[in-house]
Order: sequence, then structure tokens, then C-alpha cells
Amino acid sequence: MTLSEHQAAFLLDICTLVPFATALGYTVTGGELARTIEQQQIYWNTGKTKTMKSNHLKRLAIDLNFIKNDQMITDPKELEPIGRHWVSLNPLNRWGGNFDRDWNPKTGFMDAPHFERNL
Repeated sequence: MTLSEHQAAFLLDICTLVPFATALGYTVTGGELARTIEQQQIYWNTGKTKTMKSNHLKRLAIDLNFIKNDQMITDPKELEPIGRHWVSLNPLNRWGGNFDRDWNPKTGFMDAPHFERNL
């Protein structure tokens, strides 16, 4: 698949994820999808990311906002059903709430509102 085909498939999975989360009682709003290398560098310098190879740079990652009872929800335990659903949609999908387990358990890095297609 080409990069643009992966981007299209990724967005179709997002289109499946949003109604799933909505059915669980969340209001879902968009966060960051595309990111420049300059913005990634800022996040790197401030510790908001652990990589300079973010899938946001390829438009293969999105940060979503999950709201319930007027509160932004970022707790991985609460968002785990959404994360499980995301990874079930495609074997290339990764959820930021699993970064500790899947990526590097020593980093202590978890990003539950983050959903990506990892090529």
C-alpha cells in the first residue's frame, strides 16, 4: 500500500472508532492529526514526546478528546475499551494507552488519547 492508501484506511478506522466511543457515552472531539517536524521538535524538547519519528508526521496518528460529564478523560483504564476496539480494527493499529506494554516499558510513557497506524 502507498502512504496515501494507509492514510485513507487509517481515517476509515477512525470513522469506526468515533461512533464506538460515542455509544459508550463519550463526546469525541478532534485533537491533533498532522504535525510538522518543527512542532515535533518542540514536543521533544519539552518532554511531551519520546520520539522524533511520530506517526503524526505522516498523518497516521491522531489525538482525540474524550469528554464525559463535562470532564476530559485521559485515564488509560477508563479508555481501555476504546483502545481495545481500535487495535482490533487492524493489526497495524496501535493505541497510546498500550505504549508502556508495547513500545518500551521503561519509559513510563502512556498517551491514552493517541491512536495510530504503525507502518
